[in-house]
Amino acid sequence: MGLVIYSISSSFGIPDVTMQLLIGAFGVSLLAFGFHSKNNNNITKLSSIGWIMVGLFFYLYSKHYVEISDPVLIFMTAAALPSGIIIAFWEIKSEGDIPESLLWLKGCVVWSMIPYYLIYSIPVLNMGIVNSTALSAEIILDFVGLGDYQAAPMRIDTYIGGDVLVSDWEGNKWILSEPLGEAGFFVPMENGDGTPVSIIFILACSALQSMIVFVGAIVALESVSWKRRIRALFIAIPTIYILNVFRNVGIIWLTETYSNWSFLGLDMFNFTHSYAAKFISLFAMFLMAIVLFDLLPELHKNIIKIINPILKILNINDNKS
Repeated sequence: MGLVIYSISSSFGIPDVTMQLLIGAFGVSLLAFGFHSKNNNNITKLSSIGWIMVGLFFYLYSKHYVEISDPVLIFMTAAALPSGIIIAFWEIKSEGDIPESLLWLKGCVVWSMIPYYLIYSIPVLNMGIVNSTALSAEIILDFVGLGDYQAAPMRIDTYIGGDVLVSDWEGNKWILSEPLGEAGFFVPMENGDGTPVSIIFILACSALQSMIVFVGAIVALESVSWKRRIRALFIAIPTIYILNVFRNVGIIWLTETYSNWSFLGLDMFNFTHSYAAKFISLFAMFLMAIVLFDLLPELHKNIIKIINPILKILNINDNKS
C-alpha cells in the first residue's frame, strides 16, 4: 500500500511525506464536514471515505515504526487502515441515521487531528513545544541531581538530508511550506561541557499526541456542558505533561548512565523508549481514563458503544450494543 501511494506521489513530483499529509488533511476535512453536518445520507458517504483516508494516513506511518523497531506503534498504525474500513462500513450501514457514539468518535478524531496539524504546520508553535519539552527535562534533571545536562540550540532535519541550525534555516517560520525530514525540528541534548549525548527531542517526545487525543475525546462530547469538559481538560492535560517530563528524564538518565547495557539485542535507549516507557505511559493513560469516566460517564458510554459494534462486525461479540 505504501509503495502504491509513494509511486503516485513520485509521478506527480510530490514528496511522499507531503502526499501522506494531504491524504490525512483531506480525510479529516471530510470527517469534520460530517461531524458538523450531523445526520445526512450524502454526508455519510463522504464520511466513510474520510474514515478510510484517515486510516490510510496513520497506516503509512507503520513503515517508519518498523524501521525503528517500535512494536506498540507498529501494531497501532498497522491496525489503523482496517479499523478505518470497519468504521466506514458501519457509517454506511447507518444510512444517515448516525448513532451518537459514532458521531462522538468522528468528532474525537476531528478535534484530535486538526489541532495537531496546526501545531505541526506552524513552525513557531512546533519549535516552541519541542524547545519547552527539552528545557523541562533539563530543569528536572538538574533539580533532582541526576546529571549536568543542557539543551543544545535547535536544529532542523531537512527533507533532502542533513540538518541545519534554526538560525541558518531560510524557510518560513509561520507556515510550513516545505517537507521536513523524519526528525523535523529537534533539540539535541548535551552534557554541561558541551559534549553531545545520544538523545534528541522531537515533537513526538512532547506527548502532544496523547494530550490531543484526550482533547478530542472530551471536546467531542457535545451533550456535556462546557464547564464539565473544561474541568476534565484541566485534569488530563497537565497530568499528561508532568508524567511525560519524568518519562523523558528517566530515558535520558538511564540511557546515559547504562550506556553499555543490553538485553536481547536492545540497548538501554530502545528498551526504555520502545518498551518500558510505552507500557508505563499506556498504563497511566488507562488510569486517567478511569478517572475521567467518573467525571464524564458519557465518555465511558460512548467508548463502550463504539467497541461493541466493531466486535460484532468481527464476529467476536454477539451481544447487542
